[in-house]
Order: sequence, then C-alpha cells, then structure tokens
Amino acid sequence: MSEENKKFTDSGIEIKQVYNPQDITGVMDEKPGAWPFTRGVQPDMYRGKLWTMRQYAGFSTAEESNKRYHYLLSQGVSGLSVAFDLPTQIGYDSDHPLAEGEVGKVGVAVDSIEDMQILFNGIKLEEVSTSMTINATGYILLALYVALAKQQGADLKKISGTIQNDILKEYAARGTYIYPPKPSMRIITDIFEWCSKEVPKWNTISISGYHIREAGSTAVQEIAFTLSNGKAYVKAAQEKGLDINVFGKRLSFFFNSHNNMFEEVAKFRAARRMWAKIMKDLGATDPKAMMLRFHTQTGGSTLTAQQPLNNISRVTIQTMAAVLGGTQSLHTNGYDEALSLPTEEAARIALRTQQIVAFESGATDTVDPLAGSYYVETMTQQVEEAAWKLMEKIDAMGGSVTAIEQGFIQNEIARSAYEYQRNIENNEKIIVGVNKFQIKEEEHMQVMKIDDSIRVTQSEKLAKMRASRDQAKCDQLLQIVSDKATSGENIMPAVVEAVEHKCTLGEIADVFRELYGEYK
Repeated sequence: MSEENKKFTDSGIEIKQVYNPQDITGVMDEKPGAWPFTRGVQPDMYRGKLWTMRQYAGFSTAEESNKRYHYLLSQGVSGLSVAFDLPTQIGYDSDHPLAEGEVGKVGVAVDSIEDMQILFNGIKLEEVSTSMTINATGYILLALYVALAKQQGADLKKISGTIQNDILKEYAARGTYIYPPKPSMRIITDIFEWCSKEVPKWNTISISGYHIREAGSTAVQEIAFTLSNGKAYVKAAQEKGLDINVFGKRLSFFFNSHNNMFEEVAKFRAARRMWAKIMKDLGATDPKAMMLRFHTQTGGSTLTAQQPLNNISRVTIQTMAAVLGGTQSLHTNGYDEALSLPTEEAARIALRTQQIVAFESGATDTVDPLAGSYYVETMTQQVEEAAWKLMEKIDAMGGSVTAIEQGFIQNEIARSAYEYQRNIENNEKIIVGVNKFQIKEEEHMQVMKIDDSIRVTQSEKLAKMRASRDQAKCDQLLQIVSDKATSGENIMPAVVEAVEHKCTLGEIADVFRELYGEYK
C-alpha cells in the first residue's frame, strides 16, 4: 500500500485495510468477570445492572446547583456528579481576592458546611451515589460530605461515591494543585486509610486519564500515564502499611471517550487487562482488588463551537464506545459545552443519549459485543503493547512522581497536542464543520451565563456565618489540624470536626499552605 493511503489512529497505530484471524495473538477464551478482566468486571455486565448514568453538574450557587440535581434525578439519572468552581478547587473561599471573577463560573462555590447543606437539600446521601471532581481540596470536600451525612443521621457504612483525589494528573495536565507532590501524596494516603475504616463503600480516588486526554494526549498515552499514576498511589499506600487487598477495592479510574470508537473500545479493554497484571505484580491476591472499575466522560475537547448540534452525534459515538468498552459509570456532555455551561435542554438531551443507547441500541444485550472482532482484538493488543512501552520508560525514571517532576509526562502530552492541532490545520484530520463542511452563518444559540454578583452573595453568606460561629473553637480546631499534620497522625478526623464547627474550606487549605508551601 502506498504511503499516502496508509491510515493511523491518533496514537500512531497503523490501521490495516482488512483484518484476519491470523492478526489476533494471545488467548481468546477469556471470560467476563474473570482475571484479567479484558471482557469486563462482571460476568453478566449490563444484563445484570446498567452503568450509573451520572451527569456532571454544578454552577453558580449551591441553591442553583441543587435545583439542577433535583431536575436530573427527576429525569432518570442514577448518580450525582458535582462540578466545583476554581476557587473551591484550589482552596480559596469566595471572598478571597484571588477568587474574583471565578466564583461559581465553572462549577458550584462551596465555602463551608452551610453551602453543603444547601447543595444537597432534599437529597438523602444514604440513598444516592455522589462523585465529586475535586483534587487538591478533596480531603476537605469529603469531610464536608461526611459531616452532612452525619447531620442527616446516615449510616456512614452505607454512604457511597467517589472523590477524584488524583493530584498527580494535576501536575501533569490540569493545574489545580496547591501543595508539592510528596505532602499531597501523604494527604491522599490518609484518605485511603481513614475511609477504609469509616466510609468503606467510598471510592477514595478516581485515577484520572480524562484530563490527560483533554490536555492533548493520545489514547495510548492516556492509559499509560493514568496506570503509572495508579501504581504510584498503590506504592505510596503500601509504604504507609495499608493492605492492597483492602484499599485496592476502593480505587477507581476515570477515562475519556473520543471519536475513534474502535480505538477507544480497545483502550478500555487493554486498560483493564493491564491493571489486573499491575495489581497482581504489586501483591494483590483478591480478584476484586485487581479489577479496574471506571467512570467515563465523553470528550469535552472534541466538541466544536461551530455547528454545535453536530456534537450530539459525536457524543452518541463516544457513548457507544464507553458502553461497548464496559464502563461502570458515564457522563455525556451537552452539545453546547464548547460555548458555555450546559443549558437544561442540552443536559436533558445528553442524558437521553445514554438512555437511548441503554434501552434501544441492543448494546447492552450481550457482554463485550465486540470481542472476537479481528480488528478490535488486534487493536486491544497493539494499544496494550504501546502503553507498556511508555510505562517502562516511566518506571526507568523511578515512577510517575519523578517523571512529572522532570517534565517528561507534560512534554509528551504537549507534543501529541501539537501534532493533533497541526494535522487539523493541514487538513490531514477532518473535523466536520471546522475544517470541512463549514457553513457561512451559524445559528444563534441560547447560552448559559453566570452572573458576577455570585461572589458578592457568597461573601455576604461567609461574613454572616463567621459572625455567628464560635471563633475560639474554630481557631482551636484549625490548630489541631496543623498539629495532626505535623505529627504524622491521620488528618481526616480533625478535618471533619473542623468543618462541623464551620471552619471554611479556605481556612483549612491555608493550614496546609502554611505547613507545606505552594508548588510552583
């Protein structure tokens, strides 16, 4: 075949014109629900239980986000997923000078237990599974959630959900870190330890490839860097003396789903197989501690501001890829998200996309429907081989933390992002409506706008709360948090008590800023 007729995935894997039985190498008689879980983590997969339809939402104030949660629950979502604004993500209260212009913009502002009470007003935490996309301040948001559950009289042993809590990918791809890597890892392992005893059904980390992919990585890099980060967390927990067979069951992952459906399905299948081998090598003996369970979000970076209704088709393809790849939980993006936060209509269509795939497409009728496809089985093998090669490079550097400190992972992602953009600009990669099939006049769309006055509202609430609380008690509790961090004791009980007595997110984050400094 001539060079110009060759086709490659964005990961650089060559796609043959036709695939045959001899292309498939390795074992073909694997069963779903059995090691190494290539075909899925449950024997019956969606015939037994559908994935959790978990629509990501949060904007403006806790009151406005609460209304959206009630709307989504009324429309059939089976789990909540909370988006926080940037000040909340990086540990600043809404009245902090650095929060100006950002309060409530990309998510909901949460400063204290009072915001948490409003956010989940009318929602019983014992009855709903909640995912929170929060990293540097994940320990504080978890403490707030637990404090609210206690106020509701919930049994903490029944509380279920996830905090993202994946700081390594923040240094590599996203940027909402506060403290340096080593103390950040210490906070994360404290969460692992505390949750295993106090909130055993809580997923203590969602090791995220999603943001690595959004930053411009390929599918192969997404799983290689994510699984390398996963290894780093496991080793850090083992160094703390934690049992891999206990905390290993509460690790979850978060992946992106892009437009090349076959490479994406192969990626999900390869990731499961690789993680099973990694955990076995690290000493896991319980099969449940070797299972890679993951949430998927459709690809935000694939959405276009041009002809935004085309995004409904993109999200549908990405949804099929996630379901055919065996996801446990899924968020589908709104068609208008390249323009603004999703409107209620866009959020509803995104949810309906999942429901149509679940109930009308036939994709859920049998387990791992693409197994045995000469193309998909070959692609699974090729994605896995390429990802292992990349992971071997990271291991040779001393693991993810060192590779991030040396800039290796960041540089690899930047190179791939540049290649991808260059291919679009050269018309080697076609994006419908962007570099081909354009239209002269775009239709005007209603977009969601967030008012800057939200910061004023939040600041007034904070001032009122601070005036009404026991300040001496708060000062005492913040000192205890500092003492626990200094002594090496688990910080979580002290953080929970602090938020219960109305210490704010920014005040607690500042305790650790004082101790550890900020990472530059």
